Amino acid sequence: QVQLVESGGGLVQAGGSLRLSCAASGGIGRCNVMGWYRQSPGKQRELVATITSGGSTTKGDFVKGRFTISRDSAKNTVYLQMNSLKPEDTAVYYCNAECGGWYQYNYWGQGTQVTVSS
Repeated sequence: QVQLVESGGGLVQAGGSLRLSCAASGGIGRCNVMGWYRQSPGKQRELVATITSGGSTTKGDFVKGRFTISRDSAKNTVYLQMNSLKPEDTAVYYCNAECGGWYQYNYWGQGTQVTVSS
C-alpha cells in the first residue's frame, strides 16, 4: 500500500522554483508532523523543513528564507515551495510523516528527484 505520495520534482535552472507535494493516504491516520528531508550522493540525509498540525515549523539552516513549508491538515498533505534554487539544492527529496492515533508511526515516501542546473 502506498502511504505517502510525492510529486513536483524535476529539472529547473538556477534561480527557478519548484513546488513539491506529499499526500498521506486516508488509512494512515492523522499526521501530527509532516515535512521533507533530502539526500545527495555521498551525503547524509538532512532536514529541509517540517511542520506540525499546529503550524510550528523547523528548518534546515541552508534554507535561508528560500523555501516555504505549508500543509492542508484536512487532506494530510504537505507542500514545499522552493524559490531561488541553487545547484547545491540538487538531491532526492523525501517526504516524511508521523501519523496515527495515540501512537504516531513514522513513514517515508520513495523520494522525488530535484535537479538544479547552473
